[in-house]
Amino acid sequence: MVKTLFLSVALPALMLAAAPALAEGAPIDPTAASAATPPPHFPRDLSPEGVKAADDHLALEEVDGAEARAFVAASNEKALAALTGDRRYEPFRQQAEAILTATDRIPGVSFLGEGLGNFWQDAANPKGVWRRTTLASYRTAQPQWETLLDIDALAKAEGKDWVFKGANCLAPDDTRCLVNLSNGGMDAVTVREFDLTTKTFVDGGFVIPEGKHRISWLDRDTLLIATDFGPGSLTESGYPFIIKSLKRGHPLEHATEVYRGQQGDGGYGVSPRVFRDKAGAVEAVLFSRPLDTFRSETWMLGSDGKPHQLGLPERVGVQGMLDGKLVFSPEQAWSFDGHDYASGSLLALPLGVLGQPRQDVRIDAKAATIFAPGPRQSLQNVSVFENSLVAVIADNVVGTLKRFTPTADGWTATDIAVPANSAVGLGDSSKAKGEVFVSTQGFLTPPTLSLADVSTGALTELKSAPAKFDASTHVVEQYEATSTDGTKIPYFVTRPKNLAMDGTGPTILFGYGGFQASFPPAYKPEMGKLWLENGGVFVQANIRGGGEFGPAWHQAALRENRQRAFDDFAAVARDLEQRKITSPRHLGIYGRSNGGVLTSVSITQHPQLFNAAVIESPLIDMLRYQELPAGASWMGEYGDPRIPGDAEFIARYSAYQQLRPEVKYPRVYITTNTRDDRVHPGHARKFAARLGDQGHDHLYFEDTAGGHSNDADPVANARRWARHYVYLAQQLMD
Repeated sequence: MVKTLFLSVALPALMLAAAPALAEGAPIDPTAASAATPPPHFPRDLSPEGVKAADDHLALEEVDGAEARAFVAASNEKALAALTGDRRYEPFRQQAEAILTATDRIPGVSFLGEGLGNFWQDAANPKGVWRRTTLASYRTAQPQWETLLDIDALAKAEGKDWVFKGANCLAPDDTRCLVNLSNGGMDAVTVREFDLTTKTFVDGGFVIPEGKHRISWLDRDTLLIATDFGPGSLTESGYPFIIKSLKRGHPLEHATEVYRGQQGDGGYGVSPRVFRDKAGAVEAVLFSRPLDTFRSETWMLGSDGKPHQLGLPERVGVQGMLDGKLVFSPEQAWSFDGHDYASGSLLALPLGVLGQPRQDVRIDAKAATIFAPGPRQSLQNVSVFENSLVAVIADNVVGTLKRFTPTADGWTATDIAVPANSAVGLGDSSKAKGEVFVSTQGFLTPPTLSLADVSTGALTELKSAPAKFDASTHVVEQYEATSTDGTKIPYFVTRPKNLAMDGTGPTILFGYGGFQASFPPAYKPEMGKLWLENGGVFVQANIRGGGEFGPAWHQAALRENRQRAFDDFAAVARDLEQRKITSPRHLGIYGRSNGGVLTSVSITQHPQLFNAAVIESPLIDMLRYQELPAGASWMGEYGDPRIPGDAEFIARYSAYQQLRPEVKYPRVYITTNTRDDRVHPGHARKFAARLGDQGHDHLYFEDTAGGHSNDADPVANARRWARHYVYLAQQLMD
């Protein structure tokens, strides 16, 4: 456990901490005028006790507490009256539902034995059906589907609000699967073994009670599992740090320990990974032990049955096994065996040279390096096969697809043709078949799903989604804004071709800026229908903290450098104004999860730049986020508020503490979900309550099911999008 440290801060220092960091030459914001005095709820000291003492809304952290329920009920009544009472709500809801439940969507598929599996939701089956078909049938206009598991029927029969969270099937035949079922959409799941030959749950099969598990099949009768094994088996984030081997027919308490981290570990818990060849034989068993959100140790289960640490960098992405070599990407500059490797490169090294005792093999850096990124390139997705691999390489945020094959002189890269200016994604792959699904899409171009034959590099189109909105009226452009430190920040603008360029364009600015997540061009059909078709502009900012330009782009905005992400976002807003695409009166922002940090801080630091903000499923109270499950797992991203130095830089931006009654904020819309067990609903509740206390007009709505990912029910999701766009239209168009 991290030792709690105390920080007493004198009032002058507090005053400085309360002010946003202003780079030299940056525009002066209205908040700067009042920065000489701390906000009324800024803690007198930044110790956990001091932060808690300054918080007058702790009761709202009780998920199902009486005060919280009353607050949610009253807030929901006000929000629904304002949003669902709008004349646009019902048309928006109907249009969104038609899109989200449409039967002409591309069914996303994965390899499942000799066929293809798909999970499908529509108006008739809002909870969805897990089903399968053959590749030949899938290629046709009307595939013939065989239902494996009907989640609507299961939920009704068992009286549970089941949400399907995927299945893990044992290669190579995929007849035994571990089905993950969430109650209400939470990340925590119950796991039950399912037989695809009988299409029933296995009588006496594996059953793992609800929890945040990490599970891999070792063989047909053995699981490697990290879960809650009882008191003292979880980290402070609520994730497991022990991996055990569980034999068929044995209760969980009889599982045998094979690896143990430490209770003070950070991140998302230990996890086992079993790599197999194309015949399904085990090539390697690896264990990942997170030290924090991004640093980890990698261990291998040896032939002696004991774990042995591998000599990999702490920041690393392990991709798979190829011909006895481990394929991985160091996410930091790394030196090994006298050779230097770039952060964000893709490497292949014999597994034996990374372990102890080490194999006596001479390492050739050229043969080990599959790919090294250029200054505007980054590795995005990788699929590893028997004798080659396929990777998506982003070039200035636009996707390219390459096949890499080993030769006597190193690795040869071959381009696989994909549409220009698109997002390219890799879906499921099969080593046995030597195939991988490839998706392409753009802001105005519906998705296409293809199948790549790795041996030839041929890409065969399987499905193309129909257009869901009229894209002929709009055009996509890419610009750059200059942030406060001179860094060029790319962003995409999707706007009407005939936009007046007089600052009146109603514009949504989307950003995320964290956890090395990349946001390339993507088709958003509900946005196109509800926003673009009504004359709106959509902007996507690729700010620092994301992964658009590799690990360095992400790491530039970590911890004490978080302000850079906020500065980047504000720079894009100002650039849009300078180009007369929009103006503060017509500019709104949207962000969810980590994007909720971004949007809440943007509103408190730069209220004059925006007239709307959708702040969804957000982190906001950054001085207490580690106290709210599963916040402690993200300390590698934000820092640890219990440490004095970290608390100081976090306090400078944490929006919950920075709210001021005298500042004019736009009427914001905050929304979350009661059953979100990833980002605690207390963040959103407390921010809304404090806005109300200070007399700031706002809307707050909390749904009761769906979890963090909002994927429980497409019909409910349609209502969610309708609320979003009604609010944005009210603020930016009316």
